Amino acid sequence: MEQKTVLKMQGISKFYPGVVALDKVDLTVYEGEVHALLGENGAGKSTLIKVLSGAVRNDEGRIELNGKTFEHMTPLESRENGVEVIYQEYNLIPGLSVAENVCLGAQMHGIVDMKKQIAETKAIFDKYHINLDPKALVGSLPPAKQQLVEITKAISKDPKIIVMDEPTAQLTMAEVDNLYKIIESLKAKGTSIIFISHRMEELFAVTDRVTIMRDGQYVTTVNTKETNRDELITLMVGRELKSDGPRHSRATDEVVLKAEHVSGYVNEDCSFELKKGEILGVAGLVGAGRTELMRVIFGADKMVSGTVFVKGKQVSIKSPEDAIRCGIGLIPEDRKMQGCFLNQTIEWNISMGNIRSLTTGNLVDQKKIAQAAEKYKEALNIKTPSVRQLVRNLSGGNQQKVVLAKVLLADTDIIIFDEPTRGIDVGARAEIYALMDQLTAEGKSLIMVSSDMEELLNMSDRIIVLAEGRITGELTRDAYSQETILSMASVD
Repeated sequence: MEQKTVLKMQGISKFYPGVVALDKVDLTVYEGEVHALLGENGAGKSTLIKVLSGAVRNDEGRIELNGKTFEHMTPLESRENGVEVIYQEYNLIPGLSVAENVCLGAQMHGIVDMKKQIAETKAIFDKYHINLDPKALVGSLPPAKQQLVEITKAISKDPKIIVMDEPTAQLTMAEVDNLYKIIESLKAKGTSIIFISHRMEELFAVTDRVTIMRDGQYVTTVNTKETNRDELITLMVGRELKSDGPRHSRATDEVVLKAEHVSGYVNEDCSFELKKGEILGVAGLVGAGRTELMRVIFGADKMVSGTVFVKGKQVSIKSPEDAIRCGIGLIPEDRKMQGCFLNQTIEWNISMGNIRSLTTGNLVDQKKIAQAAEKYKEALNIKTPSVRQLVRNLSGGNQQKVVLAKVLLADTDIIIFDEPTRGIDVGARAEIYALMDQLTAEGKSLIMVSSDMEELLNMSDRIIVLAEGRITGELTRDAYSQETILSMASVD
């Protein structure tokens, strides 16, 4: 039986000064299918979706949507023809309630009926088993819950096509499983889903077909059941990557960081050690207090009680400046909001946190700043024509390298990586892993907070597990298993 085509994008091109973002890209989506869009950061996926949503005007090509042909889309035309996009960057109003955000943009006449908004939102939550309070203020919710609000908002419009851009990045494993059920329900009623994810296991769990893009060009479209992980990676990056096996441990017996009975506003009585040359993995479910514990160690949040030792010496860390002075650096979970200034240059971002080391006398030495930026551009393989490029124009992997360069310039020996590869494609992910391994070879010690189980198992020398703000277990490599970690991360 021939499947009904609901979307056909043909020969879509988009040009920017000196850059071809899209080069005659094709995409065909059938009714009721989950269609993955796969490619490295910078492959053109986001630009293609923005053309579909009307946020970007294509220079060539045409769009056939539900039997209508468009040379270009406007945001209004896109939504009127049943397209809803869930972007990685949330489009929510923090000062409004969950229900108000979900119903935002709906046709209203006269006075807004808050009771009706709450009832309609609750009905969607009940139908799809989403555990949220419609009356809660969106700004008070953690990122995972805000993602669920975005998903609900899109569903509430009863669209024909939903684009989900990294929808599981912030979700717990239980919430991911529920999202899969939501997707199956949407498929059953004929809704088509364009699914963008860097997590290969997700593609094989929920998608029917995969379209691969590379360097702004269409590569091919394959049936998910007829391909495998290695083939998709090769098609995506244009080369074979080494398999992700456990890394060679470089850990010594020397303890470089020791936390004793540390408590913060979320964490309670946490004790652990980090050894020289080690990658210490930190596992746990969303909300377990992993990030909060690292922020206390780094001085970004107040330590209520406890003691920290660096290289055998007790230290007082009350601010990030204190931590950096002790040789501790942090690459935060949200690199865009907390790790770098998107509207500043690469050069500015790398240097500003270490400006005292880049002065001559009392004056900022522009030559030293340029030299430092060029040094780390080459050392970390930051892909950019110039260190004067704005950070917002870089891919996720290269933004992460800029944050790492800033930390390395501060001459830190202990580096905390919080979700080091979230939202980063498989090619850039391999580069980040190689850089982390290189850092341990140089004698640096790393703490890696990660929600990616494969990443934890392959990169960590030891793993500590948190649940409800406490450390509930520690595992060495010989005891690693996903089931054991999940058991320690779950509390009755």
